[in-house]
Amino acid sequence: MGTRRRARELALQLLYQFELTDAAPEEMQAGFEEWRNASDSVREFADNLLRGTLERLAKIDEELGHQTTHWRLERLAAVDRNILRLAMFELIFETDTPHAVVIDEAIEIAKKFGTKDSGRFVNGVLDGFVKRRAAAG
Repeated sequence: MGTRRRARELALQLLYQFELTDAAPEEMQAGFEEWRNASDSVREFADNLLRGTLERLAKIDEELGHQTTHWRLERLAAVDRNILRLAMFELIFETDTPHAVVIDEAIEIAKKFGTKDSGRFVNGVLDGFVKRRAAAG
């Protein structure tokens, strides 16, 4: 597994934990064995994703709300919601990774951590978001 995929998975697990506990990133990371065992490069990218997503959560959730008009955000499966949040952070604020790569990574992580329909759902939401932003200019 690549460094960035591993980092995205760790960031997802920590974001999910944050949603349940509201603990500080440092506290969650210190208590997470997989975090401590990860390489420096994995931890660095995962930390950037986690902190960036948390810092911009209101904006990300607002954008997700526009894209998931038929589903209230709090009604989405927690894993799917947090995968979408991480991917939206990358799509909006970390523009160095191509959109197709961000979406593909989110789909693969959704297949691993979500339900059998999570991959399709995540793909639909993120693809729709990218197309809507492109159309808006």
